[in-house]
Amino acid sequence: MAVESAPIPGWPSWLSRYRERREVWLTARLADVANRGAAPSFTWERWSLFSDVGARVRAKTGAPWVLEVNAPLAMERARFETVHDPAYAEAWERRALPQADRVLVVSSWLARWVIEARGVAPERVRIVPNGVEAHVGDRAATRAALGLGDEPVIGFLGSMKPWHGAERAYALAKSLGAVALMVGANPPPPPTGVKAILTGQVDEARSADLVAAMDLGLAPYGPDAPPWFCPLKLLAYRAQGTPALASDIGDARALVGEGGEVLPPGDEAAWVHAAQRWLGRRVSPTLRTWDDVVSEGLDGLVG
Repeated sequence: MAVESAPIPGWPSWLSRYRERREVWLTARLADVANRGAAPSFTWERWSLFSDVGARVRAKTGAPWVLEVNAPLAMERARFETVHDPAYAEAWERRALPQADRVLVVSSWLARWVIEARGVAPERVRIVPNGVEAHVGDRAATRAALGLGDEPVIGFLGSMKPWHGAERAYALAKSLGAVALMVGANPPPPPTGVKAILTGQVDEARSADLVAAMDLGLAPYGPDAPPWFCPLKLLAYRAQGTPALASDIGDARALVGEGGEVLPPGDEAAWVHAAQRWLGRRVSPTLRTWDDVVSEGLDGLVG
């Protein structure tokens, strides 16, 4: 596969207030790179704020534009960073999003948002949740390598931002005499008296092994978690047959399905009782791959 890149020049911090205009300029540059070669049969673009590369490619080649939307980007940036010109950002979203031939969203919240708040025609919107790599984890070998016996293992997979609630793994491990297995970068330090294994960030294959070694996988988001995302950790737990306990936020109920339970974010007793119910059980693995994502995203649009 040929890969072309468009190097991004440096940007002095004292010009940060012009960041949005710079991103528009970069969009035009990326479109020029995309238009250099043969006309594509379609353009699949993961949306970034102030980008409409697919529209620019379609204007030249006629190739359908598939736009993957993973968050309301101006809203998300305002929450976690800074939007210097909110009116400009909103106007850009209202102009760009409805132009896509198909808008793929990872959650039902996003489907409502692109239709109701950004004017995308409903027939152009399709909900396509994320996927995972098709690795089969080795539960027995991994537990042995970690020095685990029959003790229950309560795990957390993924990045550990404050609203991800990773500390709940420690609380449940302490309540139930379990081991907390934390897979991901920057885990919070375990409290005194809690046995914990901190692996750091690992690749997909190793991640599958570690998830298979868990007895419970957690997605314990706090009540302030954004409702629009599609947690990869839930798909990873389901792929290995590891029961999942998740906060009842966004589409967690549909993603967990019969492979676990969704719970109120702040009800500590409910989490302990649910963990007691699910420890010692395995569920049927349910694998959703990235190939599934691509097939669903292009179905009926590209022959």
